[in-house]
Amino acid sequence: MNLKATKTSLNPHLQKKKVVMLPREEGRKVEMATKSQFTLRLWGLKNRFNSILTMSTALIIVLTIFITMRNGDQAEILAMEAKESSAGTCDLFSGQWVYDNTTYPLYSESGCKFMSDQSACEKFGRRDLKYQNWRWQPHGCNLPRFNVTKLLERLRDRRLVFVGDSLNRNQWISMVCLLGASLPDSHKIMVSNGSLMSFKAKEHNASIDFYWAPLLVESNSDDPVHHRIPDRVARAQSIEKHARHWTNADVLVFNTYLWWRRPTMNILWGSFEDEHGIHKEIDSLRGYELALNTWSDWLEFHVDHLKTKLFFMSMSPTHSSGEEWGRPSGQNCYHETEPIAEEGYRGKDTNENMMRVVEKVIKSLRGRGVNVQMLNITQLSEYRKDGHPSIYRKQWEPLTKEQQDNPGSYADCIHWCLPGVPDVWNQLLYAYLFPE
Repeated sequence: MNLKATKTSLNPHLQKKKVVMLPREEGRKVEMATKSQFTLRLWGLKNRFNSILTMSTALIIVLTIFITMRNGDQAEILAMEAKESSAGTCDLFSGQWVYDNTTYPLYSESGCKFMSDQSACEKFGRRDLKYQNWRWQPHGCNLPRFNVTKLLERLRDRRLVFVGDSLNRNQWISMVCLLGASLPDSHKIMVSNGSLMSFKAKEHNASIDFYWAPLLVESNSDDPVHHRIPDRVARAQSIEKHARHWTNADVLVFNTYLWWRRPTMNILWGSFEDEHGIHKEIDSLRGYELALNTWSDWLEFHVDHLKTKLFFMSMSPTHSSGEEWGRPSGQNCYHETEPIAEEGYRGKDTNENMMRVVEKVIKSLRGRGVNVQMLNITQLSEYRKDGHPSIYRKQWEPLTKEQQDNPGSYADCIHWCLPGVPDVWNQLLYAYLFPE
């Protein structure tokens, strides 16, 4: 601060007098001026430091949010969106498996007239039956009890169709067993017509169907029996061949994942009969996206959005690598009798990039006024390394001596025993059909 200027402004009389500065006073003036300039410089440096500190803090916050968002991708994909991952206010997909041999299983394997030999583990020699007694318990609430009478009444004069691969067929068989257990034989029938299989509850005029379309779009693997083709080809922009069989359904449950789980896919532009069709080997993830976009376009323009309820099942996990849950390398689901207890366990075979594609397509559909509810079965099924058929199922081809000597080498760690895990998938479907 300038001492002379301050004194002058405070005392007007000093303006009329000539003030003679003594040498000592002059020195004090210079000293004060120097201090003032130094103070101003310090203030400027402080402001600059504060600005740099503020910018650095902002950068750290942005980076933290970015990292958090990346780390949170998995949770976001699995939940789809927090408020959309539940029926009502409870997140039905977050919970734990509780052993319950009082109320589970919901039916007996031998009592299901249309049980598949692919899932009849007890029939094919499995003796540890605890896999049938696990109940899914969401955190903070209860999964609604499956009411057969209520669901059959809802399906009166209606049609529920599962569309997809053998895992969706696994779920369909579960639904047939759940519903059929309470019906006398004279009130139920199974009809098969190529790729379409129909369970009829005759008294209710209800049809619970499965349509084989492992890639959803047309492919050279569409034969329901002879579909094990090494050179898989998909017409990623053609779905009419399949869709005409299920477009008029009242409830549609889709899945597709397992058959896309390879590095590349041969995509065909044109028909299989056209010798001039264009084939292109592309990344499977890109082919998966093309197929789901074709599927979503069909839903937008050809399905009655007011009448039909739409569901998409998230990927069903496999348990082929025992080292992921603490077993020696080379082991798999063979001999496993207990679920995985680790909260949030995730196997390496679960492809999060494919889940992101599904999420993106479903969000796009919602933006176009088509509501598809994704049922997130992935995490709850991840825990169930004990629930697969392993070696206890029908073998479609004779076993070699090497396989007989090493049973784990041919263990099925993809599909599920029934009664078992797919029953819970259907309980989740039931919860969304009857929201509280």
